[in-house]
Amino acid sequence: MRSARRNFAGFTIVEVLVVLAIILVLAGLILATSSYVHNKGARSRAEAEIAAMSAALENYRADNGVYPLSATPDARENGDPLAQIYKDASLVLYRALSGDTDLNRQAEATSYMSFKPNQLSPNDQASAVTFLKDPFGNSYGYSTAGQAGGATGYNPTFDLWSTAGTSTTGTPSPLPWIKNW
Repeated sequence: MRSARRNFAGFTIVEVLVVLAIILVLAGLILATSSYVHNKGARSRAEAEIAAMSAALENYRADNGVYPLSATPDARENGDPLAQIYKDASLVLYRALSGDTDLNRQAEATSYMSFKPNQLSPNDQASAVTFLKDPFGNSYGYSTAGQAGGATGYNPTFDLWSTAGTSTTGTPSPLPWIKNW
């Protein structure tokens, strides 16, 4: 007598759901890790760019006797890296280090550092530079406020930083900024 049951080769619905759940968990872990790696890489790049700009500022000071004076008040008081005060301060830095006084991406004066297109905003080579861009897409902060010595113009130091994609609004202290001090 033959059995009425047949053996089908295949997976049950439970087995398929378990495999899909495992795949989703692994995909979530990979996506979380890739975001961490991207942020870590951007942070490393910002640290390297700040170190390079600091070295260029030291060369500028050796030739000119002072660091470039930031015409804006201390931008650290305004923690929004998209604010115009940050952009204006970064343009002071760009003009002094690149020698590009009219922001056309061509050096007219002594150049202490050349900037890559991805460090400038906007990225296209045809437009005038509007600010120095950190790896997070925000403006670098630069300040000599509180450092200048009145009529003599003596400023013994400068502050240069990236907000690392954060702002002071709603951010716990200490801020995760990348800085030269």
